[in-house]
Amino acid sequence: MRRTILAVLMMTTAACTTTPPVETPPLPPASESAPAPEAPAPTQEEGYDLAAQRAKIARIDMNPDTSFLSAEERQVVNLLIQAAELMNPIYLRQRYVQNPEVRSAIERTRRADQALLLDMFDLHFGPWDTLAENRPFWGTTPWPEGAGFYPTDLTKAEFDAYLAAHPDQREALTSGYTVVRRQGDGLVAIPYSEEYKQWLEPAAKLLEQAAAITGNASLKRFLTLRAEAFRTNEYYESELAWMDLADTPIEVVIGPYEVYTDRLYGTKTAFEAFVTVKDPEASGDLDKYKALLRDMEANLPVEDRYKNFQRGFESPILVADQVHGGGDNVPGVQTIAFNLPNDERVREAKGAKKVILANVLGAKYDRILAPMAPFILVPEQAKLVAKKYMTNETLFHELSHSLGPGTITVDGRQTTVNAELKEVYSASEEGKADVMGVYNILYMMDRGELPAAEREQALATYFAGIFRAVRFGIDEAHGRGAAVQYSYLKEKGAFAWDESQQRFRVDYDKLEAGIRDLVADLVRLQGNGDYEGTKAFFERYARLDEHAEAVLANTRDIPVDIQPIYPEAV
Repeated sequence: MRRTILAVLMMTTAACTTTPPVETPPLPPASESAPAPEAPAPTQEEGYDLAAQRAKIARIDMNPDTSFLSAEERQVVNLLIQAAELMNPIYLRQRYVQNPEVRSAIERTRRADQALLLDMFDLHFGPWDTLAENRPFWGTTPWPEGAGFYPTDLTKAEFDAYLAAHPDQREALTSGYTVVRRQGDGLVAIPYSEEYKQWLEPAAKLLEQAAAITGNASLKRFLTLRAEAFRTNEYYESELAWMDLADTPIEVVIGPYEVYTDRLYGTKTAFEAFVTVKDPEASGDLDKYKALLRDMEANLPVEDRYKNFQRGFESPILVADQVHGGGDNVPGVQTIAFNLPNDERVREAKGAKKVILANVLGAKYDRILAPMAPFILVPEQAKLVAKKYMTNETLFHELSHSLGPGTITVDGRQTTVNAELKEVYSASEEGKADVMGVYNILYMMDRGELPAAEREQALATYFAGIFRAVRFGIDEAHGRGAAVQYSYLKEKGAFAWDESQQRFRVDYDKLEAGIRDLVADLVRLQGNGDYEGTKAFFERYARLDEHAEAVLANTRDIPVDIQPIYPEAV
């Protein structure tokens, strides 16, 4: 789980490359795919301003310090950057199978805004604006709920009916590592290793080259096993090996991980890459918190049956600078931290690793959250918003992904929260991690691990962060989870609109009580595997009122997010 992370810190995807997604010969059109949208983009008269939308994401040159790397480590990192780039053409097709044809259509147009259209396409990996509820800016074709993982005309009802009629195919069709295609009157599952072999094979070779160079045994093992996984479609052993990385400044994530792109069923994983270098001193400062994860679990405000002591609590915590990204980590809103792997078997055996991307987080605080605070809170509370607590909220958001229900029992069968909540899982999990993050910060203050005198700073920063996240759109997992927090906490009286100052005023005591109640409600819904209840909860609360909309209007000149531009090599 990523995302990563809120406004309070959330974020979803990261690192932009210095070049557009790699173009390769387009795949043959799939029989189930809709025609590539080539109609003119919506006009400003229809309420869409292409240039204004592009301006919402600010380009920022990132120059991470890699001077401390040895010559060997530098060679390894540069090979990993090349492998990361190969995640781009894969994810481009996972977003939409015909994306290469769509981009070619834009290239052929003679429109005066062609360059801007191409820039937007590369920014969002497709013709849908991720900051405008995925509104098309080229053509009128809606983004399919199943993205490029399923036939574009497949509905959830049809898929459910097919799975019920063909239980022997359920495991393959719902696997996180297959795409679903039509075959005659039926459906077939194609392993990622076959569907994306054109890019996975060269990526595997680059990982093997890096493995041959590095002298670090744990990194060598991970890269070798991950190369094998790209060919076999079996990722479990390489996920375990990633958790065991040690004594190397290189922290790399590469492969299929997050399920946010699959809005149909919430199970298909997207290819991405994070190439980062660790800050050992900053990582050491945070390392103490992993020893407290079991205590955090015990402190959850729910009955013991919802607490999960079966998961591993090793959970390394790292602070790193990102030097390159790929795939799902490139378009749209940028990730400021991640919590991986998502495989519940690995999490129960070894926990999960939390990585904070310090350079991305710092850029977002300086360019977005700090400038937003005076428009959200009355002056005496706005001045309490602090980078320290954006960082802490991000950290504890990621820690909270490792807390609460994971493997559960529903109607006598063992399953997982993800499998039961399906397409509403991502928003549920991000909302849970946000609010549980600040809940655990307050718990650390009660224990004396953080200064209790900074309680109001933590709460003010958390509240301001909600508005940073809802700007991503309330159909996006982090934005939707943030909207739920806003409406739920408003109902609890946690804040009020100050008419004279046209800002919010937080009631700290009621906010803390509301946070506790929301943690409990979300954890119980997950622990019960309550799909219908979770859907109803989000339908009730995932909305904004006129005061929230007024704040968003007043912050329209502040970037919604950033587009980091990384070096092509170190």
